Amino acid sequence: MESLGLPPAVMRRRVEETLDLLGLNELRDRPIATLSGGQQQRVAIGSVLTPHPKVLVLDEPTSALDPAAAEEVLAVLQRLVHDLGTTVLMAEHRLERVVQYADQVLLLPSPGAAPVIGTPAEIMAVSPVHPPVVSLGRLAGWSPLPLSVRDARRRAAPLRSPRLSTASAPANPAPPAFEAPSAGQRPEPSAPPASDPSAPPAFEARGAGQRPDPSAPPAFEARGSGGGAPLAGAPGLLARLLRRGKPTPDADPAAPAPAPAPGTGPAEVHRVTVRRGRVQALHGITLTVAPGETIALMGRNGAGKSTLLSTLVGTVAPTTGEVTVGGRTPHRTAPPEMVRRVGLVPQEPRDLLYADTVAAECAAADSDAAAPAGTCRDLVSALLPDVPDDIHPRDLSEGQRLALALALVLTGRPALLLLDEPTRGLDYAAKVRLVEILRGLAADGHAIVLATHDVELAAELAHRVVILAGGEVVADGPTAEVVVSSPAFAPQVAKVLAPDPWLTVRQVAEALDAAEAP
Repeated sequence: MESLGLPPAVMRRRVEETLDLLGLNELRDRPIATLSGGQQQRVAIGSVLTPHPKVLVLDEPTSALDPAAAEEVLAVLQRLVHDLGTTVLMAEHRLERVVQYADQVLLLPSPGAAPVIGTPAEIMAVSPVHPPVVSLGRLAGWSPLPLSVRDARRRAAPLRSPRLSTASAPANPAPPAFEAPSAGQRPEPSAPPASDPSAPPAFEARGAGQRPDPSAPPAFEARGSGGGAPLAGAPGLLARLLRRGKPTPDADPAAPAPAPAPGTGPAEVHRVTVRRGRVQALHGITLTVAPGETIALMGRNGAGKSTLLSTLVGTVAPTTGEVTVGGRTPHRTAPPEMVRRVGLVPQEPRDLLYADTVAAECAAADSDAAAPAGTCRDLVSALLPDVPDDIHPRDLSEGQRLALALALVLTGRPALLLLDEPTRGLDYAAKVRLVEILRGLAADGHAIVLATHDVELAAELAHRVVILAGGEVVADGPTAEVVVSSPAFAPQVAKVLAPDPWLTVRQVAEALDAAEAP
């Protein structure tokens, strides 16, 4: 506002208004560097709101925000549109958060294809990417398709009774990663009923081709959003690469995983407290992570998720308490020794990328991990088959940088893999690839802890959910038990079909097939 020459009194008033609008008042005196990623994102949004622009352009504005903070930011944007006439143009991958607020949706079907514009209902009927609530509507044959949980709940009674309620619920509603079918293998749902003549005419996409088959997979399984098809056989190939350091095409990908190496047992966090200046980031945290287990850390921005990951990898020493990973204390163990026990993919993958080419990054990773030459490059080829050696990491897309950072970390074959906001900035297709990779690693015995605000990812992947608040554990249990009972962290399907234990569209499709089978 100083750059615009606004009077000091006006600036002071607008600062106070923005602090209140975005819930930032309690952070007003905090140095920016001490804020969490989500808190910094809210500050950034606030900085562009204070000049009262007529047009506001936002690129992934909720990607690092917890569900409650995202709703607050979206509510503020809605007020700007309705009360002040502000125009908001938003690029956002998490459609489940934003599509219900949009007046129009602009779909870019594929590189070079003509854009398609229409109302949210029109575009969701033809879009290859769509939120779970729309996937559920396609599965059930609803027309028009629901855009919000409230819309879907009003029409979900036939799914609850008698069809779903008579189907036996899965013993573990959130299936273990090593038992879940890969994305795209969900059963083919039955065709929707014939259209009601009184219903509005089907939207004919301008330049986007024909309306897709109602059996199109849900957004979480979509292929058409720019990330390419999931890598066939990636989990098995990665498992073989990680076991031997080189690809072995003649090995049996279905062979049982070898027993964990000595010293790669569970990670233990016992009564850990971490203080950073005046801020107590963690307080009395106790947590156990077993081999082959996937845990989702969830909680509002600033709850301590990233700090907990930092204590596990050893970059932050606990003020009190004890952390052990594979029998070692991370912050007291030399990095070359810890690299085979624990690896962290940070919230910003570029923090791990400092070389000028992918080949140089891979050579450095092989050296750091004392791995045979070519180990990292083999992993990169499995994750990113079309990325050349001479490309600069900064020229990669967000999803490609994440895959490269993951390959660098996996070069050391760590028994414990930590990921901080791994789906931030990823489209649905890239998320599918990530889920398949993590499932394969868990099946091979790697323990995985991911800090995430992506409730749909947690529902699809995690065995356990641990919710942090104020640096303390407030919930810890099986995914279905924790998220179904939480209004903030429940996925869309769970909200629509509560109190039934279903978390994903795939589970609902399987249950419907089981109920309708002879």
